[in-house]
Amino acid sequence: MTVAFDEMNGTGGEVREPYASVHGWLQTQKIDDLKRKREDAEALFRRTGITFAVYGDDAATERLIPFDIIPRILSAAEWRRLAAGIEQRVRALNAFMYDIYHRQEIIKAGRIPEDLIIQNQAFVPEMMCVEPARGIYSHIIGIDLVRTSENEFLVLEDNTRTPSGVSYMLENREAMMHMFPELFARNRVRAVEDYPDNLRLTLESVAPEGLDRDPTVVVLTPGIHNSAYFEHSFLADQMGVELVEGQDLVVVDGALMMKTTQGLKQVDVVYRRIDDAFLDPLVFRKDSVLGVPGIFSVYAAGRLTIVNAPGAGIADDKSIYTYMPDVVEFYTGRPPILKNVPTYVCRKPDDLKYVLEHMAELVVKQVHGSGGYGMLVGPTASRDEIDMFSMMVKARPDRYIAQPTLALSTCPTLVEAGIAARHLDLRPYVLIGDRVRLTPGGLTRVALREGSLVVNSSQGGGTKDTWVLQD
Repeated sequence: MTVAFDEMNGTGGEVREPYASVHGWLQTQKIDDLKRKREDAEALFRRTGITFAVYGDDAATERLIPFDIIPRILSAAEWRRLAAGIEQRVRALNAFMYDIYHRQEIIKAGRIPEDLIIQNQAFVPEMMCVEPARGIYSHIIGIDLVRTSENEFLVLEDNTRTPSGVSYMLENREAMMHMFPELFARNRVRAVEDYPDNLRLTLESVAPEGLDRDPTVVVLTPGIHNSAYFEHSFLADQMGVELVEGQDLVVVDGALMMKTTQGLKQVDVVYRRIDDAFLDPLVFRKDSVLGVPGIFSVYAAGRLTIVNAPGAGIADDKSIYTYMPDVVEFYTGRPPILKNVPTYVCRKPDDLKYVLEHMAELVVKQVHGSGGYGMLVGPTASRDEIDMFSMMVKARPDRYIAQPTLALSTCPTLVEAGIAARHLDLRPYVLIGDRVRLTPGGLTRVALREGSLVVNSSQGGGTKDTWVLQD
């Protein structure tokens, strides 16, 4: 495999300019002191209740996500280029969704196969011809990026359903500012703490038209047993809105109402953190006890905005991802600023043949997989694992894609042995309403195991504070 680009030291060992100040600071620090600071951060997170659930884990259902105290840093110029590419991509994603649920011009133009849309389990036919507020389907998008060289950032994945992790971005920054104020005094780092305010502004901006009052916004959670419950309650608290479960809401006379101690109160915007299938038992899964009977009809009538919209998952399906360069160009008239990772689509016979012959060299993913589950990292897999995955891919090739094993960039990370390079990715968060609001930076996830390319928290990954420097 190609030697990974190190974001602090580049490829030649010279410290890169964005990291100059932090590198100098690290030279003055003792490893034991840094480890104590890391323990302080973990104690702070534990007091705050920042945990995530690991399903099927009998040993510990609630865990802290490991936090690394060495920040990941982007220069102002690097961020400008990323921001331009991200904004182009999220506009194209929303244009694609509007088209798919209306005239389907991209299918008529032959730029994407019809069966890939119509037969896709993420496609929601009930959304056909429904008019979402401002024509927006995904108001909150997380774009997963990887870096492979000084000037090459690639899009690994689009998250257009219910992207999570933003609470860790915010809490990571707060912990760093608390523990290392001297570092922030030396570096002009762009702020991220206005995200909750921007989220509320975005949600209010997509409320149904014609209201004669300020819109009422709620966060809809499946409840305390969900892996991201901390984030649901955190964001509701930060925005100053109600955190509700399905049982707290009811449809009355064609409007969505919230039960309060003062009686029923009309709700205008629902930031939902439950899957499409559980939203409305009258339309989707009849056995759902998490959603609200009748909520979809209120939404379809234009009397409610659901964020993100039902059916938005069609745009982050991994089989759709392979067509994103065409999607971006089709709706923006320009080639994508940010490229995709080269991808083999196993539903294509030639691609399937190549994947089966080279599985030991590739990363193979389920089209609907997430969280690091349902994937094979060929170079680190055993022969038995490869054979088993080959059987699954042969049986249902339409469910899989494959990508080359990239040399993801690394960043110095504090591990038990000291400071060592570890692979990472980046998830910037974008808000789309009356305008596009992009938080400078995002959530950096880091693979803490030596040589590992899997950064997901469920697979042992950690997080870092992400710094975007001002000019």
